[in-house]
Amino acid sequence: MATQQPAIKNPKLHSNALWTQAFIGLIIIAFVGYFGMFLSHSSQKLTLYLLTGVALGYILTRATFGFAGGVKKIYVTGYGGLSRALLIMFAITMVGMIGIHWYAAANGAVPAFMAEAGDAIIPGSKSVKLLSIATVIGGFIFGIGMMMAGACASGTLTDMGEGATRAMIVLPFFVLGTAPGELVKYQILESPLGAFSTTMYLPDVFGYVGALLISLLVLLLLYILVNKYEAFRKKEGFYEEELFSDEEKAIEPKKEYKFLSYETYHKFFVERWSFLTGGILLAAMFIFIVNTTGSSWGVTSAFSRWSVAFLQNFGFDFSSPAYTKIVEDVNNGLLNHNGTVRNIGIVFGSTIALLLAGRFKFNFKYSTKDVLIYAVGGLMMGFGARVASGCNIGALFSAICNFSLAGWVFMVALVLGGIVGLKLFEGKLNIIPPNRHKS
Repeated sequence: MATQQPAIKNPKLHSNALWTQAFIGLIIIAFVGYFGMFLSHSSQKLTLYLLTGVALGYILTRATFGFAGGVKKIYVTGYGGLSRALLIMFAITMVGMIGIHWYAAANGAVPAFMAEAGDAIIPGSKSVKLLSIATVIGGFIFGIGMMMAGACASGTLTDMGEGATRAMIVLPFFVLGTAPGELVKYQILESPLGAFSTTMYLPDVFGYVGALLISLLVLLLLYILVNKYEAFRKKEGFYEEELFSDEEKAIEPKKEYKFLSYETYHKFFVERWSFLTGGILLAAMFIFIVNTTGSSWGVTSAFSRWSVAFLQNFGFDFSSPAYTKIVEDVNNGLLNHNGTVRNIGIVFGSTIALLLAGRFKFNFKYSTKDVLIYAVGGLMMGFGARVASGCNIGALFSAICNFSLAGWVFMVALVLGGIVGLKLFEGKLNIIPPNRHKS
């Protein structure tokens, strides 16, 4: 969680830039509303995916919340607030998800990987992933790329929405890396290495209560480890406290408070949310998404569709069985793909958050050398994510919170890859946008 910050006594109240950006933000909100109505002509679900994406992007930006930062921030600064918030978010989501799984199973539903034609499927259980050598390889490669690129999958989308032009370099290469990643994953699973794989749904082994308690115990141990490491860094003198910029802080209350005032606007649209607030809201959104769609949050499967749609124009052959479902989705139209629409919504949501706060600006602070590393990092993230069947969202957050053993293994591989990436590139990259701390 972010440390409690002192309130501002004398804020700069009437900035022309703030009101100009807020007006642009309202225009974008109106456009999102129109876009949602347009999508509803094809499917009401598409509108739902768009709006949940907007909400996710808004929360991620408003709380400067990022999954990559859970590894990077504590390693670089020693500050464990974001790491703790991530663990609390996982715990809250698990408690919500165990009820959904248990209730569905009690009414005859089965996990997706066990389902046959006509079976009801436990909501969210499509995120119970196959654990294989591909999970480890993909997670490790993704972890390195995440540090080179300066953000994870969801972070790249929100960074784009916030005006970080670095993300506009990372994203195209991220997308391009997914298509070969899909093929390599297929080849690994079809090779003799594929025999060393399993799909473990923890409630099948420990029961629903046991799976929840064991998962929460692991999170508690990680929480203790984060605290001990933070205390060690403080003791050694290699620690940097998380600080809000002045415009992100709360305003000190006045004796005569008026609801229709700048102070109210600042509270609702400008003041930065804590990491804990962001984690709680993301957990609530995750559970809402599963309840309304039957599936969990994911990001990079949409990128595979974008990659194939683009590369088809240059004569690339996607006749391999690795691409059968992807090609079907591409031929059906990208705007009819749920994940694509939600990813677009995330970008809009982060843009709206910064515009309403009056803090949107384009960031061009990087060197020519950085561009190359961002591009390679994007390729590695795209490739690694699809080899592992997901990124920090699909293969980690969604998998762990749906009680898949593969999610925990991906976490270990991701963290190890992230540490290697930090050791290789620490101090060599400008990977944190000004006044934005989530990456």
